[in-house]
Amino acid sequence: MFFYAARQPIFNRDRELFAYELLFRDSLENVFPNIDGDQATSKLIEASQFNLGLEDFTDQHPAFINFSDELVIKKFPSLIPKEQLVVELLETAKPTKKLLQAVIELKEEGYRIALDDYEHNPVWLHFFPYIDIIKVDFRASTPQEITLIGTLAKKHKIELLAEKVETYEEFNKALEWGFVYFQGYFFSEPEVMQSKALAPSQLSLAELLYESSKSEMDLNAIIAIFQRDVTLSFKLLRYANSALFKRRGDIETIKQALVVLGQIELKKFLAVLFAAQINSQKPIELIRLSMSRAHFCESIAKAHKHLKDPSTAFLAGMLSVIDAILDEPIESIMQKLPLAQEIKIALIEKTGILADYLALVELYEKAEWKHAEAIIDKLKLSGAAVPDFYHTAIQWSNDRANELAAS
Repeated sequence: MFFYAARQPIFNRDRELFAYELLFRDSLENVFPNIDGDQATSKLIEASQFNLGLEDFTDQHPAFINFSDELVIKKFPSLIPKEQLVVELLETAKPTKKLLQAVIELKEEGYRIALDDYEHNPVWLHFFPYIDIIKVDFRASTPQEITLIGTLAKKHKIELLAEKVETYEEFNKALEWGFVYFQGYFFSEPEVMQSKALAPSQLSLAELLYESSKSEMDLNAIIAIFQRDVTLSFKLLRYANSALFKRRGDIETIKQALVVLGQIELKKFLAVLFAAQINSQKPIELIRLSMSRAHFCESIAKAHKHLKDPSTAFLAGMLSVIDAILDEPIESIMQKLPLAQEIKIALIEKTGILADYLALVELYEKAEWKHAEAIIDKLKLSGAAVPDFYHTAIQWSNDRANELAAS
């Protein structure tokens, strides 16, 4: 399963790249699909924050992303770090008091706000003190309309962006009228980007939404749901690594990642995932393998008693096949996750106690019993207990995988 997005560059007066506008696509065909706008925005947020990173789409430049008034009021923009985003209010937005309050709060948090395809309406003047950029459809606007918007923008120190600039003459005319930024086919057509997309179980998401809706969340129940879905866990870790959150150290367990988020951010995270993941497919066999390794490694860790928290082994086992799920080198993936060094070393360099646990489960998968016995002796484990750990892990992962397949 792949995620697609189109990006169109935005340039400054010196024709230097300033930002990209990101536009949702559902294939390499560069047209907007028949999909609800809010769902399209949710998919963009999910892919850019929970799968890869916005920098993978924008080469470290800011991203203009469309938000409806409803999504702004729900604080969806705050899922993306303020340094990476320009919140683009759609032209269909209604200038209500609720929207104004949400815009004020975003502005106070340091976000930049743009009005898309702006056509002047005096009601929007209440928003102008909090607006950074006004986008004007250069071809659809009359000189009189552009002059009026320019006068009001200058008064409020708002920068103007000319959309649909398609000729050299139009670019020069926009310069004369005081536009600061420019976007259109004169510079570049939208370029479609493709990346690997992960699909968490809808059943797991539904359970998480239910658990997180309780007045007092059951943290252990939520951890258990994450532990049986590798794609959800990856997205959680990816999001916990966001610049939005200040961590005291690297993450060793799923519990730590949940603590980093807190209840409010967890609910927003789940809402975006649920909106984005409709009719998605899952690599079920890889997920089954991921879960059996996770359970086995945790059982070994509990018996071995050399780790402070056996959940660290569970996470290492779960992520041991993430490169196959993402079709991306493990080294690249580990750079994007805030994991403890012992987990990264085990997955990349294949050294350390966690690497021994992983090597043991891999040998059991291949039925290489002699080599497995060598590791069992090295770790001073019970030779009789280890096969039971493996069989229990297989049964546990099969049960969880069957639940996912039915969702």
